[in-house]
Amino acid sequence: MRGYKYLALLLVLVLVLGGCSGKLKKTSPSDEKDLNPPPKVSKETSIDELIVSMTMEEKIGQMIQGARDMVSTGDIRNLMLGSVLSGGGSYPKNNTIEDWQEMIENYQSAALMTDKGIPIIYGVDAVHGLALVKNAVVFPHNIGIGAANDPELVYEMGAAVAEEMKLIRVQWNFSPCVAVNTDPRWGRTYECYSSDPAIVAKLAKAYIKGQMDHGIAPTAKHYVADGGVKFGTGEGDFLIDRGDAIISEEELREIHLLPYKELIDSGVKIIMASYSSWNGVKMHENKYLLTDVLKNELGFKGFIISDYEAVSTLSGQTYEENIVKAVNAGIDMFMEAVSYKKAYDALLDAAKTGKVSEDRINDAVRRILTVKQEIGLFDDPYMEIVGREVENLGSEKYRKLAKQLVEKSLVLLKNDGNMLPLKKGQKIFVTGPAANDLGMQCGGWMQTWQGSMDRGMYKATEGTTILEGLLEYGSKFGFEIITDEERANEADLVILAIGEVPYAEYTGDTADLSIVGDKAHPDNAAAIELAKSLNKPVITLIIAGRNVLITDYIDDWDAVVMCYLPGTEGDGIASVLSGVAPFTGKLPMPYYKSVEDIGKENPELLFDIGYGLEY
Repeated sequence: MRGYKYLALLLVLVLVLGGCSGKLKKTSPSDEKDLNPPPKVSKETSIDELIVSMTMEEKIGQMIQGARDMVSTGDIRNLMLGSVLSGGGSYPKNNTIEDWQEMIENYQSAALMTDKGIPIIYGVDAVHGLALVKNAVVFPHNIGIGAANDPELVYEMGAAVAEEMKLIRVQWNFSPCVAVNTDPRWGRTYECYSSDPAIVAKLAKAYIKGQMDHGIAPTAKHYVADGGVKFGTGEGDFLIDRGDAIISEEELREIHLLPYKELIDSGVKIIMASYSSWNGVKMHENKYLLTDVLKNELGFKGFIISDYEAVSTLSGQTYEENIVKAVNAGIDMFMEAVSYKKAYDALLDAAKTGKVSEDRINDAVRRILTVKQEIGLFDDPYMEIVGREVENLGSEKYRKLAKQLVEKSLVLLKNDGNMLPLKKGQKIFVTGPAANDLGMQCGGWMQTWQGSMDRGMYKATEGTTILEGLLEYGSKFGFEIITDEERANEADLVILAIGEVPYAEYTGDTADLSIVGDKAHPDNAAAIELAKSLNKPVITLIIAGRNVLITDYIDDWDAVVMCYLPGTEGDGIASVLSGVAPFTGKLPMPYYKSVEDIGKENPELLFDIGYGLEY
């Protein structure tokens, strides 16, 4: 008996160690891909037959999206959830490619183990590149892309972002923003291409095609007129964000709806509703605009997703009433990141009690499943067979593309005395808080939602600052860069780099657009004063998400360059300042002299839309 006991113990030990070694052996999701459940649906699956076979619980699950830091694989199996997202700043473990792949695989395995085996679709905000993920290339924010106004490069940008997304196995991008901006005080101004709807439509169309051609589902947002809301109508304490567009239907159609018409014709499959209102009616409960106009009149065949936790912002007395209002208005999928279980229960109850018809549920589910099928998710849920152009994030190929877009996005506002380009033999004192700060260059929507400034040796991401670029180009072209204030008097001229601190959404709302205002870097004023005190020519670089007010200072500056939020490739700025690349950027929005001019029919402008000097 004693010998049998030892033999049994030895057998248990072997089994335990064998199990452990099996876990340790798994270094990436693909190592055990044979253990993953195979797809039960395919491109040949009849969506109508699939819907007929689904229970109401399964249908409701497809209409719900929860956040990755809340949703478990058990939730995927039990609720049959249709989607998971990463909100701003939300990523798995150490934020590596392998961490993302493992997470997506776990979610998909859980989804494929359900009765119908319908894959989830995973979404992220890759609004200026896959900036949420460590080492990804960060492109200029949309306002800079609007200044560049180059559809061919924007197509390539869309493709590049898609390729980086495929590396982490994410299929859905909550981008681009196609808001037509009418007020730079809005905190989301930098997410807008332009105040000209034709420019917005042209660039969004190029970006979306680049994404779709490379296997990613982009999202046109936020439907509709989020860029046309009135200052002072913001939701709660917000100054303007999520406010009310108090405009005629004619203006709504001619300006804010125009990009959507073109994008629907181009095949965009997903549209996100806006938090904002039109003439007092919340967009999420506006059946006329969501169903009558978007789906019926414009022929949109994809699905409409709500914005993050938007159900609680609607006009009903209860959450349950709000979700009924939203789904009956035309919302197909609910981004209830935290409240996903509550949304599931409320929507299921509404369907069972007849507050929402089964036809409406079937329509929403049909739209969602059709998109999943069309983007190849049914056949390749783990994104293993999809083609890839790069093997790692942050490739030189895509950094070069981002640098090109930086070069084309720069707008030369002033160049008295031909101060630019920089010249061989010059000694240049570089100062200002934006000169050597990647976080300021990139703005919001980074590895944190709000973005962050560099701290000492810590950079917000990998990339090249403006100063680093100037040092590189100075060594190539024979001008000296000075950063020591004690040597400032040796300089022939000053480069002053100032701008805004990073922000996102409503935290960027401001009543004061000044370059020394409440969203400006607190060191701007001192840097401006220092540059002035040196009595030398000053070239000012503005790193900001909008046309900040500079009326009180521009007369003291010899040259001014609007850089917007260029992203990680700051050497693109040095390239243009050095004359290697030309200035070609044009203002995508008017540049106001004061906030009092915003919204006037005939405002007094510092510079008009389309302005930009060249040399």
